[in-house]
Amino acid sequence: MNEFKLSILDLLKEDARLTAATIATMLGATEEDVSAAIAEMEQDHVIVKYATVVNWSKVDEEKVTALIEVNCTPERGRGFENIAERIYLYPEVKSVYLMSGAFDLLVEIEGKNLKEVASFVSNKLSTIESVISTKTFFILKKYKQDGIIFEQFEDDHRLLVSP
Repeated sequence: MNEFKLSILDLLKEDARLTAATIATMLGATEEDVSAAIAEMEQDHVIVKYATVVNWSKVDEEKVTALIEVNCTPERGRGFENIAERIYLYPEVKSVYLMSGAFDLLVEIEGKNLKEVASFVSNKLSTIESVISTKTFFILKKYKQDGIIFEQFEDDHRLLVSP
């Protein structure tokens, strides 16, 4: 991938609402060249989706997010591919990663409440034949996601107390 396309990707990752004209101005290129590069990257599935990062703690809707470590037995000839596919096809699943280290897959899911997440783990995920064990961690608060800081903390304005 050439430097021009990488620059476009960096700009779109920072703000997906940028127009081709704005990107062209920022990069000193023509709008046509930028539009063509974006179209090509969309066609090649380099650009998969344009999305909004939402700070759900500021919204009244309750959501529970959990990270689940999954240990599983790889399948002959396919490794972890089929297992990962079976997991990511569930609508609750937001992300699935093949990991190195103490576990095989990391699964991120969202539910309406703790009970819904627990039900997913016990009734759907742990019943998959290749799954050996799971370990669930509930996210209590997100401070930063995808490079975006959700809340800025003010400096401590308390007065210094000296003896």
